[in-house]
Amino acid sequence: MFKKNLYKGLGLVLICAAYTACKLPEVAQRAENKNVPVSFNGSQDTVSTAGIQWRNFFTDPNLINLIDTALKNNQELNITLQDIEIAKNEIKARKGELLPSVSYGVGAGLDKVGRYTSSGAGDASTEITPGKGVPEVLPDYQFGLQANWEADIWHKLRNSKKAAVNHYLSTVEGKNFVITNLIAEIANSYYELLASDSQLETVKKTIELQSNALELMKIQKQATRVNELAVRKFEAEVLSSKSLEFDIQQDITETENKINFLVGRFPQPIIRDKSSFTDLVPATVQAGLPSQLLANRPDIKQAEYELAAAKLDVKVAKAQFYPSLGISAAIGYQAFNPSYLLRTPESLIYSLAGDLAGPLINRNAIKAEYSSANAKQLQAVFEYEKTILNGYIEVANQLSKISNLQKSYDLKSKQVTALTQSIDISNDLFKAARADYFEVLMTQRDALQSKLELIETKKQQLNAVVDIYHALGGGWK
Repeated sequence: MFKKNLYKGLGLVLICAAYTACKLPEVAQRAENKNVPVSFNGSQDTVSTAGIQWRNFFTDPNLINLIDTALKNNQELNITLQDIEIAKNEIKARKGELLPSVSYGVGAGLDKVGRYTSSGAGDASTEITPGKGVPEVLPDYQFGLQANWEADIWHKLRNSKKAAVNHYLSTVEGKNFVITNLIAEIANSYYELLASDSQLETVKKTIELQSNALELMKIQKQATRVNELAVRKFEAEVLSSKSLEFDIQQDITETENKINFLVGRFPQPIIRDKSSFTDLVPATVQAGLPSQLLANRPDIKQAEYELAAAKLDVKVAKAQFYPSLGISAAIGYQAFNPSYLLRTPESLIYSLAGDLAGPLINRNAIKAEYSSANAKQLQAVFEYEKTILNGYIEVANQLSKISNLQKSYDLKSKQVTALTQSIDISNDLFKAARADYFEVLMTQRDALQSKLELIETKKQQLNAVVDIYHALGGGWK
């Protein structure tokens, strides 16, 4: 009769659990979109530059040394490495939940029960040994082992471990993304530093040229061919160029310190080759296929792992609606006298129990957790799609930028050549009294501006190559 009632009770629990689990809250569903265009701006490339290791992509040994140092000392990268360790430990914790937990215990105490209680009356009429009753104050000594285990019927614990694994893989890709960002930022700052060096050298040469022109104006004034206004105009132009020289020097200092910060060291001079910046030729880049971004870009893979983890988190939250089966066991020794403690079987104690429990009424907290897990899954889907879209647009923009900058550089080179030649022409015309001082002044000013713009365009070209290498997912391998 007892067994029949027990089976009925268990059946009722299972029916209630199944009923409550089936009526789950409705949640929005959305499948991630992995479709991307077949090419970048009509490009025919099938091989991506992202597959080239950064040591082979960059050829400047000074830049390579800076990147090497940064990969060892950069604080942000080292912080990310600790995130990986944290995620790795989370996997161990989730894995441990699948196994039984075993603990030990040792205890001692005193127990005094009332005489007019069932326990007290029983002790009073009981003899431990012939002629020796149970003491009124009864000591209690015990030690033993206890184990608890939750049977993972609904794969709640397994899915939780798998989610932790995906979070770990996500942090690894996050580390790779930090590396690509770090390499790109150092390279761009390095080329910015070289550009500033070239601009500084150009300004110094221009100051020398303008100073010679100023001396010429002073001589012409003494010969009454020009007035004081011409002298003052050229003097002001020299002062303006000298002021620009200090501005560029400040930019150099700040850029050097920015690189030092990325490298993880206190300010010091950056070793570099300051000659022939405009002769640097940007590396040729192959865009490859847009679908290759899914495998090459660490941020896309990171978002993909986070999406996989979010899906598993939904399954874990769903499993909370189902009953859980727990099994507990204990074994040890217990006695009122230490001399009796190890007597077997008199002092041996053990227990074995199982319990089945699940939510039945007032499940709002579980429903809220389940709904939140689904909302986070949708967030992960949108984040994944956004990352793919952002990656494609970054590559497309940089491809267009490289093409347009090359055309702009070619035209600016011709402009610099024409204006450089016009300086000598304007000087000769001025000496022959066929041009006034204002034309000489404006020619020198325009030539300086065009040279600075040419250097800036060269810097943008080099930066665009670095940026597309980064956008394609290169740098972390």
